[in-house]
Amino acid sequence: MDELIARVAQAAGIDPEVARKAIGEILAFLQKEGPQAEVAQLLEKLPGGVDMAAAAASTESTGGGGLMGGLMGMMGGGGGLMGLAGKLTGLGLGMGEMQAVGKELFAAGREQAGEDVVGQIAGAIPGLGQFI
Repeated sequence: MDELIARVAQAAGIDPEVARKAIGEILAFLQKEGPQAEVAQLLEKLPGGVDMAAAAASTESTGGGGLMGGLMGMMGGGGGLMGLAGKLTGLGLGMGEMQAVGKELFAAGREQAGEDVVGQIAGAIPGLGQFI
């Protein structure tokens, strides 16, 4: 897990703790929005993936998500990529950093789980392709 966090933090130029939280948010999003079998494969193959997704999902259910997450919730939003972007913005990430985190995380996913698994996940979630 530490290797993945360090890899993502370096690629995006962000603090490792922010990278850890961002990875968790993305994995929790995939778990919620993506094809279950493929996401389960990805989470099992990524070191610490299951735990990171679970930690982010438990934060979500207890009212996490920062200012943007709160605003999206009040507006009745919070779902899909917009909801994820709001959570990542709440962590202090800009669009370029979000894309760097996504590209590096999915590169690691391809290495660990394979191109087919990642491709099926990306194909099932509209708009995800721009982040991987």
